[in-house]
Amino acid sequence: MGLTYIDGVVAGPTGQHADVRFLVDSGATYTLLSERVWRAIELTPTRAVAFTLADGTEITRQVSECRLTLPQGEAYSPVILGEAGDEPLLGVVTLEILGLVLNPFNRTLQPMRMLLA
Repeated sequence: MGLTYIDGVVAGPTGQHADVRFLVDSGATYTLLSERVWRAIELTPTRAVAFTLADGTEITRQVSECRLTLPQGEAYSPVILGEAGDEPLLGVVTLEILGLVLNPFNRTLQPMRMLLA
């Protein structure tokens, strides 16, 4: 199984921004920022959320929101505020907000088919 990375820029409420290399993880609900990045762009926690890892372990992480820019577009998205050792992930909520889907065959981001039903 191949891995897909994408470069993006995140910005916080004070205008601070940082370049990030995300692992695209279509199994992750929210996007995750490393501790170094979210502190650099001056994010503050707005709520705590419980998450279940692939091995069944439950963890709680703080969540905030930031402006995220990818080559395919930009939008505000909820983000998990990572702790020591956490690596940046681009989750499915952010992908859907941007109207993107991960093609599992060639591991590229493509526009999703939008339905109005």
